Amino acid sequence: MASRLPPLTALRAFESAARHLSFAKAADELNVTPAALSFQIKALEENLGSPVFRRLNRAVELTEAGQALLPGCKEGFANLAMAWNAVQRALDGTGLTITAGPAFTAKWLAPRLFQFAQEHPDIELRFSASLRIVDLDRDEVDVAIRFGYGPDTGLWSLPLAEEWVTPVMTPRLAQDFRTPDDLANAVLITDQSIEFLEPKCDWNAWFQAVGLDPIEAHGPRFSQADHAVDAALAGVGVTLARRALVVKDIMEGRLVAPFGVALKTGARFRFICRQGTENKPQIKALRDWMLTEIDKGQGITENLTLLDPPRSK
Repeated sequence: MASRLPPLTALRAFESAARHLSFAKAADELNVTPAALSFQIKALEENLGSPVFRRLNRAVELTEAGQALLPGCKEGFANLAMAWNAVQRALDGTGLTITAGPAFTAKWLAPRLFQFAQEHPDIELRFSASLRIVDLDRDEVDVAIRFGYGPDTGLWSLPLAEEWVTPVMTPRLAQDFRTPDDLANAVLITDQSIEFLEPKCDWNAWFQAVGLDPIEAHGPRFSQADHAVDAALAGVGVTLARRALVVKDIMEGRLVAPFGVALKTGARFRFICRQGTENKPQIKALRDWMLTEIDKGQGITENLTLLDPPRSK
């Protein structure tokens, strides 16, 4: 049995034909003639000493040898593509692909990006607003911003500012709801995206932390945090909001946090990239800029009393 690998072109022809179970479709994908593709597969079979396809009248199917060969070929070509993309990104001194959740993208990144773009006109930003778990290599992503506890095993990860939640509302509504007790008459907006936090950082936990009995959250419930914040900005009611998503609105007067008490979430937004790329110029530029922007809102945190959320009994 031959121990040397056949030509890469023959393996590529086999992988494509096996995936499509069609020589014609494989030839079209690889931009070669069906005759050329058939020749490559025939050369592969001669090298192997066994057929990898059964040629039927209008179709092909894999032999036992072909079935054994296909998984390794698929994985091998996927790894080659991943390596090629990785080296292209390493050589790319201008592009920066970022993924973050829709709420963080809408409420933190988007309102500030004009400034970053002005400070770094040489960096081409690309965004993917998604909560999907990403593989930084496979998905060709340079930086991921994620909220939670981690761990981010095998990656370079920097926890950002301490996160808290506190009731926020428009200045107009704040005239009607001056104390926590007044919230019994308010529309209480619920952000369901933080229901995974433990201990809980919900309305019941906040009322308990300020010494009040729980008040039923009689108001709309949103699965995405930015929608809950948008409802508060529209004057619909009061929402229990995360620091990162409302600090700019508080600083600029669109929202207020009138009660001065916030619950620590324990979870944080993390700046995540592949090990060894954290000091790549465009990644470092983004990280340093984000840390500077976060520092601008530190005064909001300093004006709050941060409490640990009560644990469920």
